[in-house]
Amino acid sequence: MTAARMSSVPGRATIRVLIADDQAIIRTGLRIMLDAQPDIEVVGEAGDGAEAVRLARELRPDVCLFDIRMPEPDGLEATRILAGPGVVDPMVVVVITVFDLDEYVYGALRAGARGFLLKDAGPELLVQAVRAAADGQALIAPSVTVRLIEAFAGAAVGRVPVQPVDALTPREEEVLLAVARGLSNHDIAQALFITLSTVKTHLASLMAKLGAKNRVEIAMWAYETGRIRPRAGSGEGL
Repeated sequence: MTAARMSSVPGRATIRVLIADDQAIIRTGLRIMLDAQPDIEVVGEAGDGAEAVRLARELRPDVCLFDIRMPEPDGLEATRILAGPGVVDPMVVVVITVFDLDEYVYGALRAGARGFLLKDAGPELLVQAVRAAADGQALIAPSVTVRLIEAFAGAAVGRVPVQPVDALTPREEEVLLAVARGLSNHDIAQALFITLSTVKTHLASLMAKLGAKNRVEIAMWAYETGRIRPRAGSGEGL
């Protein structure tokens, strides 16, 4: 365990993170990316599920970053033990994996994960996910957002979508559709010729207006209100 430090970001406490992955080189890479942030500190590392659960209970980190494929228990079961339904004082877990499989996405969310990322998401999205999780929000990899919409589309039939008190601005409508297509913040910025900071501002406004906790809920609202349609075959309907 490393020594605690104060965050150098005004108004933000240091986010303490526990990393669990059975590959030492992956743990090292994640640690380097996270420790480079002024408001994030990696306080522990685990090479298997059992050690991850033990360290999580001992260190009580703000965010646990778990790989799915680890020696027993795997990352999904470790997540369920620490954050699943019925757990008293559940911990915050973000699942990260190289496997972009639907069963893993659904399994992670059902197990209580606060976020789901792919290991090739890059440092920006990784840091965003950790910060979002620490703030009580959720971030799902943009690449799986569209599939999640399609998976849950049937549940939305007949449901009346919440209407925001304040109407969405034209730019927010554009960002909404981009999120529903599964675009990352960087891709949205490029497509709309705006800065990353502006994209984040619009996303925050959309979440506030729609009462959404993450990108998936934003995208689901776009579907429920008829702004998009599930993809037919390999094409995407809008």
